[in-house]
Amino acid sequence: MALFPKKIKFRKSQRGRENPKKERVATRGNKISFGSFGLKAQENKEIKVNQIESARKVMARFFKKSGKMWIRVFADKPVTAKPPEVGMGKGKGDPAGFVARVRPGAILFEIDGLDEKTSREVLRKASAKLPVKTKIVSR
Repeated sequence: MALFPKKIKFRKSQRGRENPKKERVATRGNKISFGSFGLKAQENKEIKVNQIESARKVMARFFKKSGKMWIRVFADKPVTAKPPEVGMGKGKGDPAGFVARVRPGAILFEIDGLDEKTSREVLRKASAKLPVKTKIVSR
């Protein structure tokens, strides 16, 4: 499953800047909209494509015939990396992959169609695959 954009306007993007004294929280995508249980981010982080995919695979194992899953984050920010053992200078590195910027309060995944105990277990296992602290929330 391709969790990165088909086409982007610019190959490389700038890192951006955050004020460490000011806690920026998610104002969009911070409520459960589709399912009955969700995984909510508790901190600022960048989540890589392979981490989102890994969490998706763990969750998919639990949905045999019933249940549905929604991925509420999308990795659309290109990240660059320079090859190993290359000195400083000589420009910016080549695009290495994509990340999704996540703010505290953002809903990452939603699920529906499973009982509460199973739902919490599914989301707990998915959260272990992510680099961000999370909380399981219900509608």
